Amino acid sequence: MSAINNVASGQVTDRQRFMAVLASCFGWSLDLFDLFLLLYVAPVIGKLFFPSDHPTLSLAAVYASFMVTLLMRPVGSAIFGNYADRHGRKVAMFIAVCGVGIVTAAFGLLPTLATVGLLAPIAFLGLRLIQGIFVGGVVATTHTIGTESVPEHWRGAVSGLVGGGGAGLGALLASVAFWIASALYPGREFEVGGWRFMFYCGIVASILGLFILRYLEESPVWLAARTRVASAASTEAKSPVSQLFAEPQRKILLVNLLVTAGAGSAYYVTSGYLPAFLKLINKVPNTSASMILVGAAIVATVSGPFVGYLSDRIGRRGAFLVVGVPALVLLPWMYLSMAATQNISAIVGYALAITFFGNAVLAPVPIFLNERFPTVLRASGTGLSWNIGFAFGGMMPTFVSLTAGETANIPMSLAVFCFAACALFVIGAVVAGETQGAKLSREMNMSN
Repeated sequence: MSAINNVASGQVTDRQRFMAVLASCFGWSLDLFDLFLLLYVAPVIGKLFFPSDHPTLSLAAVYASFMVTLLMRPVGSAIFGNYADRHGRKVAMFIAVCGVGIVTAAFGLLPTLATVGLLAPIAFLGLRLIQGIFVGGVVATTHTIGTESVPEHWRGAVSGLVGGGGAGLGALLASVAFWIASALYPGREFEVGGWRFMFYCGIVASILGLFILRYLEESPVWLAARTRVASAASTEAKSPVSQLFAEPQRKILLVNLLVTAGAGSAYYVTSGYLPAFLKLINKVPNTSASMILVGAAIVATVSGPFVGYLSDRIGRRGAFLVVGVPALVLLPWMYLSMAATQNISAIVGYALAITFFGNAVLAPVPIFLNERFPTVLRASGTGLSWNIGFAFGGMMPTFVSLTAGETANIPMSLAVFCFAACALFVIGAVVAGETQGAKLSREMNMSN
């Protein structure tokens, strides 16, 4: 009720802004929490659910199971984004966040191939499908409520805090879970109970989600927009998703996909592949790898708000180019150099630098997407743009493993894919143009 009063008076309280940003960060972190849990246990999951005589094929199968999740995320964005645009961000976000936590915990209950045969990978893939729907809903709802609750000059910083900081928080939580699980289940014991413990941590996410979202108020921008269009029957007759695939929104959506596909590919072949790289190429023990990944998560948490803030100063496209152009050269070089050294300090340095670039390209992307759509299409438009692009990007680790063939070829394969991803991202940034300064409360008749 207070959110409605705030709309009427034109005011948003500091508490409302704080809770909106906190809820957005937490909700967004669940996406990466789910991702990194799977990545950290990928070699073990490969053995238990998708065994093969060739480690790269087993690893590719695990990444393919994640790709299945990514392919379902646009479906989740369509479902939850449509609801969020029609009926509000808060309830849609509440269901999506709790759903992610519950399904994540359910993975820890799965029997393995040795126990139930082919039913094990089928059940695993089934849960990944369900997970994808909820994660797609998280992306469609979390960022919009955060950026719609803060002043214009803080949008980029909040975008980085949610997209980069939230991602870093998710990676950090997963890294801490990995570190605890490695300590409680050392060596071969990790393959018995450690991986299950990590998935059980997902239920904690649901509990935290219930607590945070209890104090969250509805987006003031959405409430104001619904007040303005309450009597417009035509707005209600056509769903937000159907409007996105008609002109002029279709053109906006297609251009968005250049940016999100490039950014998603860059992310998944950097932060997304790093845990497996440390284990398979550098042969770093689990306990040491977990500490490196904790450091990487901290770098991601800091780099996101920094680059997001930079986009408030030099524009979204300017920030894209400042990060994306150097990454074209540096990411391939760093992966090849990291593979050639056994010096732990050098490995840590390369890992942190790779993480910085992989997360820096993401920081202004969510607000860039938010600014491309009118209020009544924002959750659906942002969610679909992000999830379709990242479904493409999520295929890259699988392709890296398959094209490498042998473990020794992974560094060169990663170098090639890193260059291609950054090139696509830079092209998309140039084509899309600038969005900084766009009014989030604008109506449907405004163009891109």
